[in-house]
Amino acid sequence: MPNHSSTYQPEPGQGVRSAAEEKMMSVGDDKKAKGWLGSEQRRLLIQEYGIFLAFLILVAVLSVSNEFFLTAGNISNVLLQTSINGVLAIGMTFVILTRGIDLSVGSVVALAGIVSASFVTSSATAGISGAPYPVALGIGIGLLVGIACGAVSGLIVSRFSVPAFVATLGMLSAARGLTLIYGGGRPVPALTPAFRWIGTGDVFGIPAPVIILAIVFAVSWWILNRTRFGRYIYAVGGNPHAARTSGINITRIQFVVYVISGGLAGFAGMLLSARTGSALPQAGIAYELDAIAAVVIGGTSLSGGVGRVTGTLIGALIIGVMNNGLDLMGIQSYYQQVLKGALIVGAVMLDQKRNYGA
Repeated sequence: MPNHSSTYQPEPGQGVRSAAEEKMMSVGDDKKAKGWLGSEQRRLLIQEYGIFLAFLILVAVLSVSNEFFLTAGNISNVLLQTSINGVLAIGMTFVILTRGIDLSVGSVVALAGIVSASFVTSSATAGISGAPYPVALGIGIGLLVGIACGAVSGLIVSRFSVPAFVATLGMLSAARGLTLIYGGGRPVPALTPAFRWIGTGDVFGIPAPVIILAIVFAVSWWILNRTRFGRYIYAVGGNPHAARTSGINITRIQFVVYVISGGLAGFAGMLLSARTGSALPQAGIAYELDAIAAVVIGGTSLSGGVGRVTGTLIGALIIGVMNNGLDLMGIQSYYQQVLKGALIVGAVMLDQKRNYGA
């Protein structure tokens, strides 16, 4: 009869570890698992804070390269340049989190800018009858134009299941055409000082566009991190089928994020017009590329469901700082486009590696 109570005998060559060996291996495993310099910990740290580190390195390099970079006037200029793209990029973040894309924001910038400007101009030929109207009316009209454009794109994407790339590409062309039709291909000059304040004014020395960007960022952060709607956005982007099974109205979520993107694009168009003093029909060309670049560089996944509006803000700052620094060093804008394209491709490659492994 086999003796079931006999002690276990190791296989030949297997051996039996001593208590000291077991303790040493346990300590080694613990260090490997918990050491902050472990490969997994480094990966998580880079994934979480890599964008902030990249921004700090860029600022440090440009500070050493040019003595004027860290001056108060230049910092204010960088923030002003970033404000418009930052507002656009925050709206784009909502869309990309749901696996969408909005290529129309540049054209919506132009359309909302020129329509709102026609209500607040003192020009007898460029404004509509009775202009200038109160600033609140002009801003409200510009927001409605942006929201309407976003609603059309959102309706096409959510209700008719048209790919977002196609729907927003069509809106890009349509909004640009409407801009030229509305303004007759001519700019709208002589905007009232009250309207121009949102682009050129300041509060306690802080430029108004920077304050507006901070407000947009704070509200967007609260929506995405503290509301049920924000959780639904991440759920729709992470797994649409599971979100639908859970009872989330995917159609409504998709529609609303395009409305948000369109509304913020309309507001960015008014900021641009107020800052330059006139609304130009060619305004906003290629702005959608800068917005997408800021979102992707900031760590938001094009596959949806992953990303933070904080990263988007840092991404917009990186683009603004990079452009400003290259200008200060006398490097032509053509090289800036090349570098920006390389940053976009590199960010997408990192995103793909993070999602699907090496």
